[in-house]
Amino acid sequence: MIVDPDCIFCKIVAGTLPAFKLHEDEHTLAFMDINPISPGHCLIIPKTHFANVFDGTDAPLAAVMATTRRVAVAVRDALQPDGMNLFQANGPAAGQTVYHFHMHILPRTAGDGLLRGGHGMQAGDKAVIAGHADRIKARL
Repeated sequence: MIVDPDCIFCKIVAGTLPAFKLHEDEHTLAFMDINPISPGHCLIIPKTHFANVFDGTDAPLAAVMATTRRVAVAVRDALQPDGMNLFQANGPAAGQTVYHFHMHILPRTAGDGLLRGGHGMQAGDKAVIAGHADRIKARL
C-alpha cells in the first residue's frame, strides 16, 4: 500500500490521527468531515495514497465508489436529508485542499444555498459542444 507520511488522510488510515470513523474495509475508510459544509458531511478515501482521479487506478477508485454508495444510503436513512451531493475535487481550481483522493457525501436541505450554480440555466453553443465531444472521444 502506498502512503504519504505527510498526508493527513494517510495518518488517519494509520491511526496516528483520530477520526469519527463510519466504515472501514480492506481498501477504503469512511469518516466524518471535521470541517463540515452541512450536518452529516462525510468523506470516503482509498487506503492507498494517490492525489486525484488522474493518479488513481480502476480498482481503488471502484472500491471508493462502492463504499460511497453504501455510506450515502446510510446517511440518507439516518439523517433523512432533502437531497444529497456526491462530489470529488481535483486540483486547487476545483477546490481540492487535501491531496489524497476522496469523495464527499454532502447531505442537503432544501433552500440551504450550498453549491449554487447555473448548471442547465443557459444553452451552450452546440458546435462548440460537438467540438469538445470530438476531442474527448479521440482520447478515450
